[in-house]
Amino acid sequence: MSINKDQVEGRVKEATGKVQETAGKAVGSTTQQAKGMVNRVGGAAQAAYGDAKHDLKENAKDSQHKHG
Repeated sequence: MSINKDQVEGRVKEATGKVQETAGKAVGSTTQQAKGMVNRVGGAAQAAYGDAKHDLKENAKDSQHKHG
């Protein structure tokens, strides 16, 4: 199983965003919380995009093997 750049970068951004959001809550900074939330959501979306790309690639491979 291979992973692609979007899966890795998305999950890193998502994790970073969670940390940033939690830190913002801890110090009472709504700005940091908001930035963390944006990073977390953006990272999750990028990871989901990477997952979809991966699934399409794997399905194409499987289809070629069945029909090839």
